[in-house]
Amino acid sequence: MTAPKSPPAAPPPDLRNLPRTDRLLEAAARAGLVARIGHGAVVEGIRAALDGHRQAILAGRPCPSPDAIERDVLARLEEAARGSLRPVVNATGVVIHTNLGRAPLSSAAIDAMRRAAEGYTNLEYDLEAGERGDRYGHAEAPLCRLTGAEAAVVVNNNASAVMLALAALMDAPPARGPDAAPALAPPDGLPEVVVSRGQLVEIGGGFRIPDVLRRSGAALVEVGTTNRTYLRDYEAAVGPRTRILLAVHRSNFRLSGFVHDTPLEELVELGRRRGLWVVDDLGSGTLLPTRPFGLGDEPTVQERVRAGADLVCFSGDKLLGAPQAGILAGRREAVLRVKRHPLMRALRVDKVTLAGLLATLAHYERGEAIRAIPVWRAIAATPEELRARAEAWRAALGDAGARCAVLPGRSAVGGGSLPEVTVPTFVLALPAGAPDALLARLRRGAPPVVGRIEEDRVVLDPRTVMPGEDDALVHAVRAALAT
Repeated sequence: MTAPKSPPAAPPPDLRNLPRTDRLLEAAARAGLVARIGHGAVVEGIRAALDGHRQAILAGRPCPSPDAIERDVLARLEEAARGSLRPVVNATGVVIHTNLGRAPLSSAAIDAMRRAAEGYTNLEYDLEAGERGDRYGHAEAPLCRLTGAEAAVVVNNNASAVMLALAALMDAPPARGPDAAPALAPPDGLPEVVVSRGQLVEIGGGFRIPDVLRRSGAALVEVGTTNRTYLRDYEAAVGPRTRILLAVHRSNFRLSGFVHDTPLEELVELGRRRGLWVVDDLGSGTLLPTRPFGLGDEPTVQERVRAGADLVCFSGDKLLGAPQAGILAGRREAVLRVKRHPLMRALRVDKVTLAGLLATLAHYERGEAIRAIPVWRAIAATPEELRARAEAWRAALGDAGARCAVLPGRSAVGGGSLPEVTVPTFVLALPAGAPDALLARLRRGAPPVVGRIEEDRVVLDPRTVMPGEDDALVHAVRAALAT
């Protein structure tokens, strides 16, 4: 009996409708895209788009027309021409939004950074002596005036500030106290850092205090419990290899209830008595008191310096409102050791960052930080001001605004600062229904607008929308609602 014949193989998919690369390259050149993003980037984008269409056809989907493919490729290239790092309108109400670049800068800081970037500066040149100068001296004087520290130095972020502080102070103790144990020779083991179990924190991006300790060449000694640590716990842990008592401020979460933390002043007294360094990782340091703004009592840098820590480490790009930086302020002996450590060169900041930091510090020295620094201007905005701004957005939307509402809400400081603390605001609530899709359309706008969802509605908080961005926000909302 003859076996049945196999059915004929399906014809191969027709790929002839795919336009040639040179045709798409010519179209991109006519649209000015080659001039904007370069020949190589355009060719790479065309090939990637054509490969995507080719794979779709091979998977059985119908082939678009050559004109449709050309429009798709040009749209993709136009998107690429905008660049991957773009300005966005932050309408989330989160003042220091890590994913959106943290602290926006004052106009004076931006101008100072532009001037530093446009030409040469005396970054490491002493104009008076006509010879090499001190890169770190530019910011040290204003930092010492503002914080009360004996000395200060700037590195690229607070994580590196903490790591550098531990590494620099690990080798030798400070001037030793009357009860100090003799210094230990290196072969006897790793130097030790004592820290409370309740302060072994992890911050954004998986940055963990225990990992920093290990990378700095220290042995970690945990004391106390998660919720209660006393001075006697630190005293019992001090041994011949102990070099540093580390305090870590819980700036991105809170412990409440049956809780006790050893005050920094008590750690300083123990450190002086036993000849140990005391390092305070303050995290998001503030130079202004936070209680007047309804934010509770966040410790200021000045308070921690007065408590006597050898080094206080804090961020420049959070509540300080400056470019990204890590600042170490405290006793001169400790800062000098930091400056001399080999890691200092790897972690130093450039002239542009220093220029922005200096301009920001000048706002504090002139007493104008609240009105000049965007972070503090946003924090200080009153609910009445914010309601008026949200109402103006609603009115500017015309017919679309009739479907929106101005409602009370809460804004957060964010950026690992002041956890669980919010302040009252008013938001523009967009029409209900499919909030995720509406947020996506807003993010695809020009400029992108980032909001949040509350009770199944997209809401836009004016607290974090920069002055001058209102018209762009209204245009983006109108376009998103019309789609």
